[in-house]
Amino acid sequence: MSNEVIISSVTVLDDNTRFTLLELCRLGQTSAEWVIELVEEGVLEPEGSEIGDWRFGADALKRLQAVQRLQRDLRINLPGAALVLELLEEVEMLRQRYES
Repeated sequence: MSNEVIISSVTVLDDNTRFTLLELCRLGQTSAEWVIELVEEGVLEPEGSEIGDWRFGADALKRLQAVQRLQRDLRINLPGAALVLELLEEVEMLRQRYES
């Protein structure tokens, strides 16, 4: 038998959750430079006009992680990943409209 102790932390996210650039980087385990690229590509849309004032909603973390998976698993470049996310969101919107 193993006596391993596993400690994990959980961050509860809701519609009011906001992250700074550094918090988003920490949670997404990525660099600020890459997050800035995501903003420039239109994948993420921060609140605030200056980088130091940027705030990201909980959906930004979800989108960031989706792009990470697309790039890691399918080797899709950033513009391609942005397009995939846009199309997936459109499909979900159409699905919800159809089910209503």
